Amino acid sequence: MLPFRLTPAFKDYLWGGTKLKEEFHKQTALGRIAESWELSAHPDGDSIIADGEYSGAKFSEFVKQFPELLGSRCSIHTKFPVLVKLIDAKQPLSIQVHPDDAYARRNENGLGKTEMWYILGAEPGAFLYFGCRHIVSKEEMRCRLSDGTVTEILQKMPVKKGDVFFIPAGTIHAIGAGILLAEIQQNSNTTYRVYDYGRLDVNGKPRALHLEKALEAADLRPASADAPNAAVLERTAGYNVRRLARCDYFNVEKVELDGSYTRKMNGGSFVFILCTDGDAKICYNGAERTIFKGGNLFIPSCLSEVTLSGQGSFLFTTL
Repeated sequence: MLPFRLTPAFKDYLWGGTKLKEEFHKQTALGRIAESWELSAHPDGDSIIADGEYSGAKFSEFVKQFPELLGSRCSIHTKFPVLVKLIDAKQPLSIQVHPDDAYARRNENGLGKTEMWYILGAEPGAFLYFGCRHIVSKEEMRCRLSDGTVTEILQKMPVKKGDVFFIPAGTIHAIGAGILLAEIQQNSNTTYRVYDYGRLDVNGKPRALHLEKALEAADLRPASADAPNAAVLERTAGYNVRRLARCDYFNVEKVELDGSYTRKMNGGSFVFILCTDGDAKICYNGAERTIFKGGNLFIPSCLSEVTLSGQGSFLFTTL
């Protein structure tokens, strides 16, 4: 089984922009792209295999047919565990909460959502909300959501390109306007919206809120954005490898390439490569292909190694 590209599922939520078209070369008839689901086996947005023997197949079908090609670490999961997105927030997202696994199993028959963000770009003054500034009671949170002062008790964090934020399930958060990022998360689309700035949907109606579920699922203590197990792994003349985060659901590494880098594989996991800048030739089993900014490549776990040659920045997602 050879590596293959994936065609993402696109979402045109009302807060999205055009940067994924203009800067990341995403092609779609949609006027705006809020999210591009690059690696997804989720029914709300399945990626499609773009080339190779199984071109045109849903990625979820590949996952079911060839579980052995996902790697031994994937076998402990009942569902494909990870989802990789690009997000363009022209306008701010709602203030929201994602449940953990236990709450999601009881109430949504699905997975929880722990996630991490890697900031690809930020306009001057861009910021996000992340957790509470101090311990907040449910009663105070209800009052502040009702009177519109909830942002006064949330941590407001300025962002710049290259920043990393790890968001455990239960953390109240919101991506602010003018931020472009890569999101690596559990394979879940469960979001409890608690505050939406009074915005109206395309039909002129207020968007639904999920206050009670959010308050049940939320951790209303101060949060730390520090990513678990972050570390510099290798630093050489031709490349640098830095682990951005590793948790029970995903492992994300950033490869800064200015030369050649070989990734050894041991059958433990697939490798999903997302090019966030530049380009590179990728060689494997005597074959070669090129990946450009905005492009991706799924490497099945059966390969022994892949080599990248070029100049650019790449996110490697594994289990």
